[in-house]
Amino acid sequence: MTRLHETSRPDSKPDLYTRVTNAIVAELEAGVRPWTKPWSAEHLAGRISRPLRSTGEPYSGINVILLWAESVARGYTAPIWITFRQALALGGHVRKGEHGATVVYTNRITRTESGDNGQDVERQIPFLKAYTVFNVGQVDGLPPHFYALAEPKLDGAQRIDHAEAFFTATGADIRHGGAQAYYASQPDHVQMPPFECFEDPEAYYAVLAHECTHWTRHPARLDRGFGRKRWGDDGYAREELVAELGAAFLCADLRLELTPRPDHASYIASWLDALKGDRRFIFTAAAHAQRAVDFLHQRQALAVA
Repeated sequence: MTRLHETSRPDSKPDLYTRVTNAIVAELEAGVRPWTKPWSAEHLAGRISRPLRSTGEPYSGINVILLWAESVARGYTAPIWITFRQALALGGHVRKGEHGATVVYTNRITRTESGDNGQDVERQIPFLKAYTVFNVGQVDGLPPHFYALAEPKLDGAQRIDHAEAFFTATGADIRHGGAQAYYASQPDHVQMPPFECFEDPEAYYAVLAHECTHWTRHPARLDRGFGRKRWGDDGYAREELVAELGAAFLCADLRLELTPRPDHASYIASWLDALKGDRRFIFTAAAHAQRAVDFLHQRQALAVA
């Protein structure tokens, strides 16, 4: 992956949005979608996983894409990432000469300004800050569980049963038939080819994850439009990127391997145009994808209740 300068200065040039965007543009121009290979070999944390903090908490949004791409580029087998200070606190140390990966932190600051009527007005100003993390494969001396290999996994059928239960619990109207997969906003249903038409079960659930991410855009749910007016316009391409990222995040959560859909390769040119024209585009798409995935996870609790 094209590496980002390791700095925490939000005012550095080029700015952080631009540096992250340029890195992803370079990946796409090389024909690589950096969110399509979320695996971690046979580490205890799982063969397929989101990137994890030292506490086991998964990263979200744009940081998932950044750390997946870094893992692929550097060949890391563990999905766990840790800061320099966290490593020291746990009795470990980053090996000399190792270079970290950049992740980002977003927040808001409150600024008081004078309004038109002379009264003080508080404004919420968003800001973005970078910090550096290291893969545990770059760190020596950590407790053993950071390096532990996986025990034998559940067999494939059990993992797929879990995926089946997940998508059933979303409450989406999922219909089968025909040769195309799509989400129809009217009459609000997901259309899938028959299960038997897919090369393997994981391919079926990866496509279903994509279409269920689209399903969340309905006005009654997350109301995500991007100003789309017709098939193939800019808003359409933006929604397709959200669905791609959402499927990648979901497949990682469900421990399913994600294979890039060949029929979506045509969107890469549109995504490149959007990325080059809007330095915040990938951040926005990742945030929308995260909201969609969170929404689908929340439906699981409702189904149990």
